[in-house]
Amino acid sequence: MYNDKVMDHFMNPRNVGEIENPDGVGEVGNIRCGDIMRISLRISDDEIIEDIKFKTFGCGSAVASSSMATELIKGKSIKEALKVTNKDVLKELGGLPVIKVHCSVLAEQALKAAILDYSNKTGKHFPELDGFDPDQEHEH
Repeated sequence: MYNDKVMDHFMNPRNVGEIENPDGVGEVGNIRCGDIMRISLRISDDEIIEDIKFKTFGCGSAVASSSMATELIKGKSIKEALKVTNKDVLKELGGLPVIKVHCSVLAEQALKAAILDYSNKTGKHFPELDGFDPDQEHEH
């Protein structure tokens, strides 16, 4: 069902945990769909994501998607990070079963929610987030 890369990110997830006093935190999902993702960020003064951690309650695909998303984002500028989509996560994982693609969507949404939190705390505006609502039900 899962390829070796997905299994590796599930069995040996990267960047698990929480950042103490994070610059931004995003949590998406709900217990009804069975997956909850929380991403915390440490962002430098020049808007580089220096550190990123996640905690995920969910299936193997959710954990693997969270792990891969953090790997794709770490070290990038906020502008670069906002260009990373669930399709990038899927591609880097080598795909997921169709019924599990929603997990990659949650990873993208959690990242956006964390950057939105940073934006709200700092007053910095990122046009890419215009219209984004982390509390809105997303297509899974």
